[in-house]
Amino acid sequence: MNLLKNDSDLIDALGGTSEVARLCDLTTGAVSQWRTNGIPRAWKKYLQLAKPSIFEAWERVTSSS
Repeated sequence: MNLLKNDSDLIDALGGTSEVARLCDLTTGAVSQWRTNGIPRAWKKYLQLAKPSIFEAWERVTSSS
């Protein structure tokens, strides 16, 4: 399983770069870098708390592939 690809997929599942940037109060450029470098652990935990249902669905999909 490619973690970086999955982080990019997670960003898409959360509504895309602009929506994640809005949720985290960051620039879209910062979130775009996460697609390449992976979502930092602390931000991933924040997103899990902010959008638990989306995060849980994404985890189910990635764990079954």
